[in-house]
Parts: sequence; structure tokens; C-alpha cells
Amino acid sequence: MNIIGKSVIRKEAFDKVTGRAKYTADELSGPSLHARIVTSPYGHARILSIDDSLAREIPGVRAIIVGSHDFPLTGEEIRDRPPLAVDKVRYYGEPVALVVADRYEIAKKAADLIEVKYELLPVINSPTQALKEDAPILHPNLMSYEKLGTAYPIAHSNISNVTKIRKGNIENGWSQSEVSVEATYGFSPSSHSAMETRAATAEIKPDGYVHITTSSQAPFMVKRLMGIYFGIDIGKIIVETPLVGGAYGGKAPIQWEVLAYLASRAVGGRRVKIVYTREEDLTTAPCHVGLEALVKIGCTMEGMITAAEMVYWFDGGAYSDKAIDVSRAGGVDCIGPYNIDNVWCDSLCVYTNHPYGTPFRGFGHSEVLFAFERTMDMLAKKIGMDPLEFRKRNSILPGDTTPTQVVLNKNTVGYLPPCIDRLKDLLDWDQGEITEVDDRRIRVKGIACSWKTSTIDTDASSGVIITFNSDGSMNLMSGVVEIGTGTKTILAQILAERMKMDVDQIHVKMDVHTQTTPEHWKTVASRGVFMAGRAVLEAAEDVIRQIKDVAACVLRTSTEDLEVAFGRVFLKDEPEVGLMLKDVVYGYKFPNGNSIGGQIVGYGNYILRRMTYLDPETGAGQPGPEWTVAAHGVEVEYDKRDFTYKLVRAATVVDIGVVLNHKAALGQVMGAMSMGLAFAERQEIRLPLVEIYVVRFSTVKLSCHFYLRIV
Repeated sequence: MNIIGKSVIRKEAFDKVTGRAKYTADELSGPSLHARIVTSPYGHARILSIDDSLAREIPGVRAIIVGSHDFPLTGEEIRDRPPLAVDKVRYYGEPVALVVADRYEIAKKAADLIEVKYELLPVINSPTQALKEDAPILHPNLMSYEKLGTAYPIAHSNISNVTKIRKGNIENGWSQSEVSVEATYGFSPSSHSAMETRAATAEIKPDGYVHITTSSQAPFMVKRLMGIYFGIDIGKIIVETPLVGGAYGGKAPIQWEVLAYLASRAVGGRRVKIVYTREEDLTTAPCHVGLEALVKIGCTMEGMITAAEMVYWFDGGAYSDKAIDVSRAGGVDCIGPYNIDNVWCDSLCVYTNHPYGTPFRGFGHSEVLFAFERTMDMLAKKIGMDPLEFRKRNSILPGDTTPTQVVLNKNTVGYLPPCIDRLKDLLDWDQGEITEVDDRRIRVKGIACSWKTSTIDTDASSGVIITFNSDGSMNLMSGVVEIGTGTKTILAQILAERMKMDVDQIHVKMDVHTQTTPEHWKTVASRGVFMAGRAVLEAAEDVIRQIKDVAACVLRTSTEDLEVAFGRVFLKDEPEVGLMLKDVVYGYKFPNGNSIGGQIVGYGNYILRRMTYLDPETGAGQPGPEWTVAAHGVEVEYDKRDFTYKLVRAATVVDIGVVLNHKAALGQVMGAMSMGLAFAERQEIRLPLVEIYVVRFSTVKLSCHFYLRIV
């Protein structure tokens, strides 16, 4: 292959480094009014009154919107969230009112003058606190909410969803176990903190068309949900997404688009822009879910795991939304990349008075696997076995069965043992886990393994359209959102490789327009290249077939005798006999003026195969297409006098398959490593009265240097 695997420069690179790239907040297609949110300063309180009289007197204020029972409830799995708080607030930063004004400064001034009186209510600050008998029920009407997904809430509780995983016989597993360990863990919520804060514009045209521009990973889901929430003809909803300045899962849900739409509707459909401040982006917007975990693992003295029993309490925050899906994913891959015959797991999504949760890179796996991997270390130590050898001995392999009872093969699971062997070499593991540098400092090594599948909609699909230019170059259109991963450049590489042409001859449409761009489910779950790439290959076959049909008439031969490559279509055994693509892709004109063919337009689509829902009682089912495995390690130097540390080295070894773009792949893995280290070291939203857990990596305590203080 000439292009696949090469470090092709991103198609949008020049625009980004020169500042010409445009994002949602840069949208200048027309004059806009501006919206500013009034947010709650409390985690849980009853709204007694809202006085906006002073705000309404400010010149330039066009509308002030407060919560109403007339507004629809929103949410992707369970519709439990009002766009603006009604009667009570359930988390710090929850939108309470919306001011629309001529300029942002006017909207801010007016918002600051709105006086809201609250009556404080008891606050739930952790999932386990939410499950206590005396805990307030945050959603008394939980069972009456409309469900859009496959959630399983529990009545008269703070549990919005339960995912049960039952594999084998856990009692038999414990009877075979000779040694066991049990431990608890906890993580507070944190924030995605992408460089670009959430932003959206909305405009309702006189003909009823709704135009939304948004910094979203899922513009087609925005279109679908806006239609459901507000009863709008879905064909009249147009969503555009330009380049997105980072997302990491935080821009997969829908929230700011709803506020922009309500603001536009309140001012007669005029264009309204809403851009979250950094504080709103950290607290008002959906955040990285928290977790509390109880993990118990048992094994034989030879180091073979016989049983694993877990309860994962995901901190879904005040509203369920995507946190339900995250908790489900955590349950699906609850034991890490290990072959364990007897598994019992309950993965719960729990309401608390925190900002509501949503996917963060890893989609629930980072939290769950940290808890499981630390317990693996404890168990290895208890039986006196090297922790890397312990993991290698229990590695899941082709022919083994996942916790959801999917039988794996060499195409659906990576091969973990070589990853462990390579990690062992990179860390100089045989030199010892703990080394004394001097009387003051020690160096400590820690390791972990991971795996992940994508628990996504069973009907998730991706479409691609290919057109040609008169010079024979190609235009590639996909609904994948360019969120900084370089996905659309890799799609161009795939097309260029199949067409055997220079990647510079592939022009990629970066922005997404739901009326003209073929649909891609969502740019989440590590599915962009896989799904859209398959669609690209199908679209390429479509255009190749059409090119050959035209060329066969002109060259008076069979389509089987033709090859398309290097900007030409020619005879396989006589390459000098052929036509330039530019003379074919808009129809071929004979010397006498007769023409055949016409503009060639190709279309390809891919939909995931054989995905199923999970059985609500056992968790059995196929939640994703394949499982990627990896081994990770760090070496930390710890100062016993100052209680400080520094990272000496870190390594990740992934069974990645075929590398499509070398530097892009390195960037993805290194970026994931950086975010994982930050997650372990310094990321959390510290809320009042939240229990703070010390995060430990091997034997070294990692202090928390940076955090958001909310008062």
C-alpha cells in the first residue's frame, strides 16, 4: 500500500495553524442576538421566586425565559431533564433562566440582575449516599418519564438504570477459589475541558425551517432529538457542525442546542447565539461521570482467576442522559481483558446532586478498569505472583467468552500476551518494581491492562458520497465530525489507496450539514474510521463500477478487462490503451459530439452487523463489534521528604491492527496516555461535602495539584 500507513498531513491542518479555521462561535452568516444563562448556585434547592423586573428594564434585552411545565423534558435514554429548571434545581450550574439581548454584554448585565430565591434541600454527594434509606428521592416521577432507550430504572429510588452481568455460576467460582481480595474505590466527577467551549446558534425561518449550528459530535442526533422534543417536522430541522475544538465525549449529548432554540423561539425566530463561558462549560454542561466501586476477585494458588464479583455505582448526576449508556458500557467490560468463567456484576447509574454525567474518553472503562486492575495487583501480591505474569496467565484469547457471553475469535479480540511482553521490556520490569535512588528518593513501577468495545446503537450506520471534479479529482462527503482526530484525512487516505491516486486529489468536506451530508450516527465510540471507512470503500466500488461501464462502451471491451488507477481507466493487459478519468467522470463525448454517461456520483453505506440488546437479567448479548486490548505502565520517582513525585517514563502497548496513519495513531495513543495520567493525578470537580478519595498508583500516593473549586 502506498498511502495507508503513511503520516499524511491532515486536510484541515493549514486552516488550523493559520487561524483560518472556523468554529461554531465564529459563525458569521448573519446578525445574531446573544443569550446568557442564569445558573443555580446550589446543588439542590426549591425555587421560591424569580424576579426579573430590573433585567427587563435594560435597553437591548429582547426576552427573558424561565422554566415552565410547558417545555418538554429532554434526555437521550430517559426524558427526565427540563431545559430550564422547574420548581427546583438539582445541581450546581443548572440553567434557571435565559436572557436574550442585542449584545452579549447586555445579556450578561441583565442576567446578573435576575434575583432567584431558593429554599435549600438536602444534597446527595455520592452514589452510595443516594442509596441510603433516608436519602431524598431526586426524581419521584422516575417511572412515569418517557424512555427513548433501553434503560431499566428502579421505582422509588435514585437508580436510573441497572445493568446486570451474570456469567457462569458465581457460587461455583467462589467454591473453587483458594485466595480472594476485596476492595472499594471512588472517583469524583471531572470535566472534559476541551479548548472550545460548547456553543450553538439557532434560527427559526418564516417557513418553519429550524437552522442550528452547533459544536456537537452528533449533529444527526441533535436533529432527531429536537424533532422528538419539540414536535418539529424532522425534515425541517437543519443542523450544521463546522470543525469542533475538542470534545472527548463531552459534546455527544444535546443541551446547548435546546437552549439556543428556546431563545430563538422567544424572539420570533431571530438568530440567537449561545457560547458557554469556561465556568458554564465545567459545571452547567454535562461532565465526566464519577464512580464508586466494590470489587472482589478470587483465584487458585496457581494464579487462575475463578470468580469476579463487582458492584459499580456510577455517579450519573442530577439527570440520567448519556450516563446510563456509560454505566452500561462499564458493566459490559466489567472484568478487563481476562478470561473468567464466573462473573457477577451490577452496574448502576445513580442520581446525585452533581452536574449530570456523559461520556469521557474511555466511556466508563477508565474508571471500572482502574478499580479492577488495582484489585488484580492486590491479588497477585497475596499469592506471591509477578503482577504481569498474573495478567498474562489470565489473558482473554480467541475462543474465550466475554462477560456478555460473546464467543471471541481472532478478528474480534486483540492478542494481549505480546502486549504484556513488550511492556515488560519497555519498563525494564525484571530490574524490579521498586528501586532506591538514594536515601531520599525511590522509583516505583506500576502496570495495568485494558480492553474496550463500543456499546452503541444496534442500528448505527454511516454513509459516504463521492463526486468528481472536471479535472478528475474527487470530493468526499461524510457525516463524521472532525473533532481533532484527523478522521476525515484517514478517510481520504482510504479512498486514495483504493483509487490508486494521490491523496492530494481527494478533497474532503470538513463541515457537516444534515440536509446535504450523508448521515453518520455519531462521532463517538472509536467508530468513525471503522464505519465511515467501510462506507468509503463501498462508495469507491460504486464509482469504479460506473467508470468501467462508461469506459467499456468507449473502448469496446468488457468491464472485467478494465482497471481504474492513477487518474485513468485502462486495459489491464494493455495499460497504454485507456482514458483519462477527467474525460469519463462527467460523461464521455465522442468526436462527433455524441455523449454517454453523465456525472458520476458514488454512494456507500455501512451498518454494524449482528449487534443485539443485552438481556436485562443476565447481560447476554453482543454490545459491540470487537475488543481492543492494551498494556500500560509507568515509572514514578517519589521524594519521601517533600512528598512530591515526577513521572520518569510511561508506556502503552496496543494491539492496534493495521496502522492507517502513523503519526495520527501515535497522536491518538499519546493523547490517551496524557489524559489517563491527568485523570490519575489531578482531575476532579471538587464539590462541597464530596468525599475525596486518595488515588493510588502502585505504592506511590499521587497528590491532587489542580482542581476546580465550586463555592
